[in-house]
Amino acid sequence: MSFEYWFMFPVSIVVAIIAMASGVEGATFFAPIFMLGLGFPPEVAIGVGLITEVFGFTSGLTAYVRKKLIDYRLGKNLLMVAIPAALLGSLLSGHVRPDILKVILGMGLLAVSFSFLRKPEPEDIKKINEANTNRFAKQKTETCLVSAQGEKLCYTVCNKTEGMMSAGIGGLFMGLISTGLGELNGFFLLQRCRVPSKVAVATSVFVVAVSALCAATVHLYKFVQVGGEVLNTVFSVVIFTVPGVLIGAQVGASVASRIPQKLLEKILAILFIIIALFFIGQVALGV
Repeated sequence: MSFEYWFMFPVSIVVAIIAMASGVEGATFFAPIFMLGLGFPPEVAIGVGLITEVFGFTSGLTAYVRKKLIDYRLGKNLLMVAIPAALLGSLLSGHVRPDILKVILGMGLLAVSFSFLRKPEPEDIKKINEANTNRFAKQKTETCLVSAQGEKLCYTVCNKTEGMMSAGIGGLFMGLISTGLGELNGFFLLQRCRVPSKVAVATSVFVVAVSALCAATVHLYKFVQVGGEVLNTVFSVVIFTVPGVLIGAQVGASVASRIPQKLLEKILAILFIIIALFFIGQVALGV
């Protein structure tokens, strides 16, 4: 273990702040940084990104637990599919050629970019929440949560089969390329099923955190099996990225509210598109 990656400490703080502000999984940022900036092989970059993400998401998860906004029953149903899929993706990542992983990661980044560009405006989300409140006030609802602030949130989860399919696909991509689960969960819960935004985000964070832990465990086990220089590199990076994301996740909670979210999301969408095209171009040109 060495200290040559000390600069990843401040980088991780910045990444965690941006991830908190945008709602994107941290590994979505770290995998390209490790591959393009540090020259890591795709499998190592994805695994280290997931290990780092676990700590960052756990830090954010504790806040939602205190706010009592997580629908644990819904989360458990999604995890029943997401966890096996994430484990499968993590196992498959070691048997997929690096250039194919780059293409898949590139396609995943393009999907994240398009999800940003199609994300509902804050005013639209507010209207969805108000519509749900009015509609469910007149009918029997399946689930009611009372937040730590005493706010009662009632809703009915629709299209459960579709939700589990989304969780399965997202979990597979999380294990394989470190991203996708949060975006698919968010799309299903908020836009397809009209779950109140507070509950949708909190429950999605819960599902992503647990699934990332499972996927990261498989990647860490493979690193230990390989040992040698690979394991040394992994530990040399995470000793700086883990404390960085822990600090950044806490700072990001206050900083995020001061950043125009739509502007940030558009900038990130453009950045991810450029990176995705770069990965796909590398493979196409045989670089």
